[in-house]
Amino acid sequence: MTTTPPGTERQLTAVIAMMAVAAFCSGFSQRISDPLLPQIATDFGVSAGQAAAIVTAYAVPYGLTQAFAGVLGDRLGKTQAVAATCALSCILVLLCVYAQSLPQLTFARFICAPAAATIIPLGMAYVGDTVPYEHRQTVLARFLTGMMVGTITGQVAGGVIGDHFGWRAAFLALSLVFILASIALTTQIMLRNPWTAHTRRDGGRGPGMIAEYKMLAADPWSRFIILAIFCEGAIFFGSLTYITADLHARFDLSFSLVGLVVAGFGVGAVLYAGTVKLLVARLGQRRLVLGGGIVVMLGYLALAGQPVWQIAPVAITALGFGYYMLHNTLQTNATQMLPQARGTAVAGFSSALFLGQSTGVALAAPIIDRAGAVPVFVLAALLWPMLAVWIARRLARRGVA
Repeated sequence: MTTTPPGTERQLTAVIAMMAVAAFCSGFSQRISDPLLPQIATDFGVSAGQAAAIVTAYAVPYGLTQAFAGVLGDRLGKTQAVAATCALSCILVLLCVYAQSLPQLTFARFICAPAAATIIPLGMAYVGDTVPYEHRQTVLARFLTGMMVGTITGQVAGGVIGDHFGWRAAFLALSLVFILASIALTTQIMLRNPWTAHTRRDGGRGPGMIAEYKMLAADPWSRFIILAIFCEGAIFFGSLTYITADLHARFDLSFSLVGLVVAGFGVGAVLYAGTVKLLVARLGQRRLVLGGGIVVMLGYLALAGQPVWQIAPVAITALGFGYYMLHNTLQTNATQMLPQARGTAVAGFSSALFLGQSTGVALAAPIIDRAGAVPVFVLAALLWPMLAVWIARRLARRGVA
């Protein structure tokens, strides 16, 4: 376990807020490609499914690198590591700006991912280290509001900036956002906020990353959480990624309008963050998961059958709200998988999510190119509630309310 540094609640709130700013950058980076896919496909003369290679190229190393986030946090300190990777990301994102072909852009996104990969797992682990479990689901949701707002901004900026200035300008904006986040967190460190101190495990060094992952793999509940989050990423993001291309192809929407429409996902996520305390108190984790299963199912069915594009903003907002009803519950349980090595446990959790995401995007690509997005949306609508029921049943067996 880590030792808690002395400091006021206001000082802790300031650090969590700055970590949320870094999470904003992560959300911005993850979703900025979605509204740019049609534009990139046109620019390089490829199909939307082929252009989606930039999504997979980012998600795979992003997921794999997160497995090592715990080690980085233990060596440098969680706040110090996040500040450093934001600064490095600022530099690496510039590679996307100067890409001259789809393979070059795909490689650039591949290179960008590892530096940004540590932000969310270390932020979650930091909340797990500093916030008691009974308050953790609420604080985690609010910390992740940064990522949710970043998701909105990335989707809107990708569409609007791409429409008016080109897709390269959108990546330039992302680079600037990363350096601002690094400055914000570095300021807290330089002000010697005690909650940014590099705390170490009680009793000295831990057993090591390999031993910690063996401990994680040996625990049945941890294995379930890791498998569940992998399936979540594959089902949900394997469909969500193609909403922008579908709206542009089916309704001929401008890139700016597409960006605004898909920003509804972030809006739904922020609405969830604002109501999470009430929802957890009223529903408990099991019913929260089941509710998320129903809401996401309805959202994807609406997208599949929409006769006019005006249905999409409501459906996508529902997707954001329903997704986090389920996802936030898994996150909270992930912070307790291996309390004595929380950084490693949460890193493994985050890694599984993004590996699942990349798997889902890759599996959906040939369906998109041959039959369009509707079959993918329908498949997600069928699989997501099945996932929710499975998770709820396992929570019930564990005695969760």
